Amino acid sequence: MPRKQLLYLVLHCTATPEGREVTSSEIRHWHTDPEPKGRGWKQVGYTDMIHLDGKVERLVNNNEDAWVDPWEITNGAKGYNAVSRHVVYVGGVDANNRKKAKDTRTAAQKEALKKYVLDFHKKFPQVKIIGHYQVANKACPSFDVPKWLKEIGIDQK
Repeated sequence: MPRKQLLYLVLHCTATPEGREVTSSEIRHWHTDPEPKGRGWKQVGYTDMIHLDGKVERLVNNNEDAWVDPWEITNGAKGYNAVSRHVVYVGGVDANNRKKAKDTRTAAQKEALKKYVLDFHKKFPQVKIIGHYQVANKACPSFDVPKWLKEIGIDQK
Protein backbone atom coordinates (compact mmCIF):
# COMPACT_ATOMS: atom_id res chain seq x y z
CA MET A 1 0.00 0.00 0.00
CA PRO A 2 1.56 3.31 -1.03
CA ARG A 3 1.68 6.33 1.20
CA LYS A 4 -1.09 8.91 0.85
CA GLN A 5 -1.22 12.65 1.33
CA LEU A 6 -2.21 13.78 4.82
CA LEU A 7 -5.64 15.44 4.52
CA TYR A 8 -7.08 15.48 8.07
CA LEU A 9 -6.15 15.90 11.69
CA VAL A 10 -8.99 14.26 13.61
CA LEU A 11 -9.59 15.24 17.24
CA HIS A 12 -10.90 12.59 19.64
CA CYS A 13 -11.69 11.91 23.29
CA THR A 14 -11.14 8.56 25.01
CA ALA A 15 -14.83 8.54 26.08
CA THR A 16 -13.80 7.87 29.66
CA PRO A 17 -15.26 9.54 32.77
CA GLU A 18 -14.11 13.01 33.74
CA GLY A 19 -11.02 12.88 35.95
CA ARG A 20 -10.11 9.25 35.17
CA GLU A 21 -6.60 8.93 33.73
CA VAL A 22 -5.97 6.47 30.90
CA THR A 23 -2.67 4.79 30.09
CA SER A 24 -1.30 4.02 26.66
CA SER A 25 -1.35 0.36 27.69
CA GLU A 26 -5.11 0.55 28.29
CA ILE A 27 -5.65 2.18 24.89
CA ARG A 28 -3.58 -0.55 23.21
CA HIS A 29 -5.62 -3.27 24.94
CA TRP A 30 -8.96 -1.63 24.10
CA HIS A 31 -8.04 -1.32 20.45
CA THR A 32 -5.78 -4.29 19.62
CA ASP A 33 -6.87 -7.13 21.91
CA PRO A 34 -9.05 -9.71 20.17
CA GLU A 35 -12.81 -9.36 20.46
CA PRO A 36 -14.79 -9.44 22.71
CA LYS A 37 -12.34 -7.77 25.14
CA GLY A 38 -10.87 -5.46 22.51
CA ARG A 39 -11.66 -4.37 18.97
CA GLY A 40 -9.13 -6.61 17.23
CA TRP A 41 -7.49 -3.77 15.32
CA LYS A 42 -3.91 -4.05 14.03
CA GLN A 43 -3.05 -0.62 15.42
CA VAL A 44 -4.31 1.79 18.08
CA GLY A 45 -6.65 4.57 17.02
CA TYR A 46 -4.43 7.57 17.75
CA THR A 47 -0.97 8.90 17.00
CA ASP A 48 -0.83 11.03 20.15
CA MET A 49 -2.68 11.17 23.48
CA ILE A 50 -3.06 14.18 25.78
CA HIS A 51 -3.17 13.17 29.45
CA LEU A 52 -5.08 14.97 32.21
CA ASP A 53 -1.90 16.85 33.21
CA GLY A 54 -1.37 18.06 29.62
CA LYS A 55 1.48 15.67 28.84
CA VAL A 56 1.44 14.58 25.21
CA GLU A 57 2.34 10.93 24.71
CA ARG A 58 3.27 9.48 21.33
CA LEU A 59 1.41 6.21 20.72
CA VAL A 60 2.43 5.56 17.11
CA ASN A 61 5.60 6.88 15.54
CA ASN A 62 5.40 8.93 12.38
CA ASN A 63 7.93 10.83 10.34
CA GLU A 64 6.18 14.20 10.80
CA ASP A 65 5.74 14.84 7.09
CA ALA A 66 2.65 15.58 4.97
CA TRP A 67 2.24 11.94 4.00
CA VAL A 68 0.68 8.95 5.75
CA ASP A 69 2.91 5.93 5.27
CA PRO A 70 1.34 2.50 5.80
CA TRP A 71 3.19 2.02 9.11
CA GLU A 72 1.78 5.36 10.41
CA ILE A 73 -1.90 4.51 9.92
CA THR A 74 -3.99 4.53 13.09
CA ASN A 75 -7.61 3.40 13.37
CA GLY A 76 -9.31 6.59 14.57
CA ALA A 77 -12.07 7.13 11.98
CA LYS A 78 -13.26 4.43 9.61
CA GLY A 79 -12.79 5.43 5.98
CA TYR A 80 -10.37 8.27 6.83
CA ASN A 81 -7.43 6.51 8.46
CA ALA A 82 -5.14 6.29 5.42
CA VAL A 83 -5.26 10.09 5.01
CA SER A 84 -5.45 11.22 8.65
CA ARG A 85 -3.54 11.70 11.83
CA HIS A 86 -5.50 11.26 15.06
CA VAL A 87 -4.99 12.92 18.44
CA VAL A 88 -7.00 12.07 21.57
CA TYR A 89 -7.49 13.74 24.92
CA VAL A 90 -8.28 11.66 28.01
CA GLY A 91 -11.90 12.13 29.06
CA GLY A 92 -15.01 13.19 27.18
CA VAL A 93 -17.88 11.81 29.24
CA ASP A 94 -19.58 12.82 32.48
CA ALA A 95 -18.17 11.12 35.59
CA ASN A 96 -21.68 10.28 36.88
CA ASN A 97 -23.38 9.44 33.59
CA ARG A 98 -20.84 7.57 31.50
CA LYS A 99 -23.07 7.78 28.42
CA LYS A 100 -23.34 11.59 28.50
CA ALA A 101 -20.81 13.44 26.33
CA LYS A 102 -19.09 16.28 28.17
CA ASP A 103 -16.13 18.49 27.42
CA THR A 104 -13.97 17.36 30.32
CA ARG A 105 -10.68 18.85 29.16
CA THR A 106 -8.61 20.11 32.08
CA ALA A 107 -6.92 23.50 31.80
CA ALA A 108 -3.65 21.65 31.10
CA GLN A 109 -5.30 19.56 28.37
CA LYS A 110 -6.86 22.65 26.77
CA GLU A 111 -3.48 24.36 26.65
CA ALA A 112 -1.69 21.25 25.37
CA LEU A 113 -4.31 20.61 22.68
CA LYS A 114 -4.22 24.26 21.62
CA LYS A 115 -0.42 24.16 21.29
CA TYR A 116 -0.57 20.81 19.49
CA VAL A 117 -3.18 22.00 16.98
CA LEU A 118 -1.56 25.41 16.39
CA ASP A 119 1.85 23.80 15.82
CA PHE A 120 0.29 21.21 13.52
CA HIS A 121 -1.62 23.85 11.55
CA LYS A 122 1.51 25.98 11.17
CA LYS A 123 3.39 22.99 9.77
CA PHE A 124 0.50 21.67 7.65
CA PRO A 125 -1.88 24.57 6.85
CA GLN A 126 -3.49 22.58 4.03
CA VAL A 127 -4.67 19.81 6.40
CA LYS A 128 -8.28 20.13 7.57
CA ILE A 129 -8.74 19.83 11.35
CA ILE A 130 -11.98 18.11 12.33
CA GLY A 131 -13.74 16.44 15.21
CA HIS A 132 -14.45 12.72 14.96
CA TYR A 133 -18.20 13.53 15.04
CA GLN A 134 -17.80 15.32 11.69
CA VAL A 135 -17.13 11.99 9.93
CA ALA A 136 -18.92 9.50 12.22
CA ASN A 137 -22.14 9.24 14.19
CA LYS A 138 -20.46 10.00 17.52
CA ALA A 139 -20.23 12.88 20.02
CA CYS A 140 -16.43 12.59 20.06
CA PRO A 141 -14.50 14.74 21.05
CA SER A 142 -17.41 16.21 23.07
CA PHE A 143 -16.86 19.84 22.04
CA ASP A 144 -17.59 22.01 18.99
CA VAL A 145 -14.36 21.74 17.00
CA PRO A 146 -15.00 24.41 14.31
CA LYS A 147 -16.02 26.93 17.01
CA TRP A 148 -12.95 26.08 19.11
CA LEU A 149 -10.66 26.39 16.08
CA LYS A 150 -11.95 29.93 15.48
CA GLU A 151 -11.42 30.74 19.17
CA ILE A 152 -7.73 29.75 18.91
CA GLY A 153 -7.24 31.66 15.65
CA ILE A 154 -7.65 28.99 12.98
CA ASP A 155 -10.22 29.83 10.34
CA GLN A 156 -10.69 26.94 7.93
CA LYS A 157 -12.74 27.44 4.81
